[in-house]
Amino acid sequence: MSKRVEKLPPYLFVEISRKIAAKKAKGEDVVSFAIGDPDIPTPPHVIDRLCQAAQQPENHRYPESEGLPELRQTIADWYQQRFGVSLDPATEVLPLLGSKEGIAHMAFCFVDAGDTVLVPDPGYPVYSVGTLLAGGQPYYMPLLARNDFLPELQSIPESVLKKTTLMWLNYPNNPTSAVADIDFFNSIVAFARKHDILVCHDGPYSEVAYDGYRPVSFLQAEGAKELGVEFHSLSKSYNMTGWRIGMAVGNPTMIDALKRLKSNLDSGIPQAIQFAAIEALTGPQDCIDEHNAVYQRRRDLVVDVLNKMGLEARPPQASLYVWARVPKGYTSLEFANDLLEQVGVVVTPGNGYGKNGEGYVRLSLTLADASLVKGLSRLAEWRDSKNRFKLKV
Repeated sequence: MSKRVEKLPPYLFVEISRKIAAKKAKGEDVVSFAIGDPDIPTPPHVIDRLCQAAQQPENHRYPESEGLPELRQTIADWYQQRFGVSLDPATEVLPLLGSKEGIAHMAFCFVDAGDTVLVPDPGYPVYSVGTLLAGGQPYYMPLLARNDFLPELQSIPESVLKKTTLMWLNYPNNPTSAVADIDFFNSIVAFARKHDILVCHDGPYSEVAYDGYRPVSFLQAEGAKELGVEFHSLSKSYNMTGWRIGMAVGNPTMIDALKRLKSNLDSGIPQAIQFAAIEALTGPQDCIDEHNAVYQRRRDLVVDVLNKMGLEARPPQASLYVWARVPKGYTSLEFANDLLEQVGVVVTPGNGYGKNGEGYVRLSLTLADASLVKGLSRLAEWRDSKNRFKLKV
């Protein structure tokens, strides 16, 4: 086994799935708030288009790595309509086998051995894993409650910035659910330009928002395309996690580098799925509001129970997650294990996203209503095993 693989930690959700399987193997019922995989089906009109395209023999052959011209144009049109961002579909748009694939590969395009990459902490583990596989060194930017989970750029040492080639950002954020405004993104552009850093913004939750809030795109910042790209996905917007389709858009040099890498590593997205993506982006959009209404109702229920338990949890404006402080005296892992052992409820320990996630757990809103109600009822039965105190819910 190569050293680079030996050094990789187990992927967070693989370990969580293992624990769930072990419980179920014993005949125990488990309710999982752990993984952000939408339980709501893909919209019917999208599935219908997929089925139609799958019947066409021309869609049974190797697709092109850069995706269908029709899909690239559709993505460009969607960005123009949604964010007012103009994109050249030939040079500034690249469809992906899910955004995770592009995120993991980006470091191979711009990071050499010894280079530093700025990574949010807590953050999606793939940012740091891609960096490590490419031979780079992550520098973890703390995301702290005191700064609304935005990185404190002024705290990054100059010695680190001199070696930095790439910065990762993610808003609406996973796991904290924090959001960022256009002023923040404008400051990122200025910072990146000053220090000659490329920016990768991961924005798959832009369409999952509540109470009338509308997240912005990093590419709306003035000059963003001069030094950055944005990753997006249809997984969360249209409940298409299993279809594996996303996109990278923005700076043409960065898009070309990723395209060149992809063309040597994969054979593109199945064309029937590409036509389904076109349908999702151009077809009826009322499904998004309908899904968000479901998630908002679930959010309110989860936040209410958590706060009554004594956990500090603020209603998120966007994303599929609630980020909650664990009870005093517990670590993230201790509390998560306590919930699993006592009441058969799975949550994600915050330290799985980095050391600054310690003291928190993440709960996903992507479980069916019946399971949600069962899980919340069980949470209400949890006892503080350290103080033997029955919480009132």
